[in-house]
Amino acid sequence: MDIKPGIYSHYKTGNQYQVHFVAKHSETLEDVVVYEALYNNEKSKYWVRPAKMFEEIVEFNGQMVPRFKFIK
Repeated sequence: MDIKPGIYSHYKTGNQYQVHFVAKHSETLEDVVVYEALYNNEKSKYWVRPAKMFEEIVEFNGQMVPRFKFIK
């Protein structure tokens, strides 16, 4: 796993997120990514996602792309 703090963009929307850190789930000890929406998101500003899912390669418009791409 090589998820470092910084700005990432989401493959589908292009929206940007600030990854703050990777934490552990208290019950499963699974790695989860703690990140913040850098745009006005009415549902929530802060999010967590399993690191395994954050790092996934997904199909989009016939191409395999990272779910979140590191920007800076």
